[in-house]
Amino acid sequence: MAYKHGVDKSAIPTVNILGVDIAAIDMDWLIKFTQENIKELSGDYICVSNVHTTVMVSEDEEYKAVQNGGILAIPDGGPLSSVGRKRGATGMKRTTGPSYMGEMLKLGGYRHYFYGSTEETLKKLCSNLTYDYPGIQIAGMYSPPFRPLSENEDRQITEKINETEADFIWVGLGAPKQERWMAEHQGRVKGLMVGVGAGFDYFAGNIERAPEWMQKSNLEWLYRLMQDPGRLFKRYLITNSKFIWKVVVRGK
Repeated sequence: MAYKHGVDKSAIPTVNILGVDIAAIDMDWLIKFTQENIKELSGDYICVSNVHTTVMVSEDEEYKAVQNGGILAIPDGGPLSSVGRKRGATGMKRTTGPSYMGEMLKLGGYRHYFYGSTEETLKKLCSNLTYDYPGIQIAGMYSPPFRPLSENEDRQITEKINETEADFIWVGLGAPKQERWMAEHQGRVKGLMVGVGAGFDYFAGNIERAPEWMQKSNLEWLYRLMQDPGRLFKRYLITNSKFIWKVVVRGK
């Protein structure tokens, strides 16, 4: 049975890029939308979409359903918002997962649960957030094992998350694992799930975010590449080339 969203999804402006309905929004819109609908969004999820995940969708129908199955897929990657504007969504701007997370932490009054990453990173994350956001309500944290959880283990951690009555469940498992986890738990987890990828590492201080001028110039990918060339070079080369061919040249 299909999940019934608590918010009218058809009212959210989108631009379809490689099969993904990317929200044609900016950060102000997203913050206002979240504040106005936080209770109705409980049980639902937000995908943080970029060039890499969008190219993956074009080659994986199941992942496409996952990306489109949440309440929103926000344009984390600068090229997505650039394409959106060229296709008529003139107010569409890059809306990154870490920036969204930071805005929600700044607002205060919400309870936050953090699911993913390692125990070491979660300890650093807790310490930094407590210092940077006085009064923050950290409802809980959990670092899942790298192996798949058994049904019983998954049920137990889901129950523990729900007992905390968190407003947000920030999921840092990396793509596509985090999106699949959120889709599997849609309607089962209480609170709004948001897959923020490297967001945990940013806030824990494991890696640095690009300077603001690079973020605004759609060059954050280059800054990340310089920090981790061994892991990211091949990925960026392949996915960026596919994105240019499929979206820019062929107009998909």
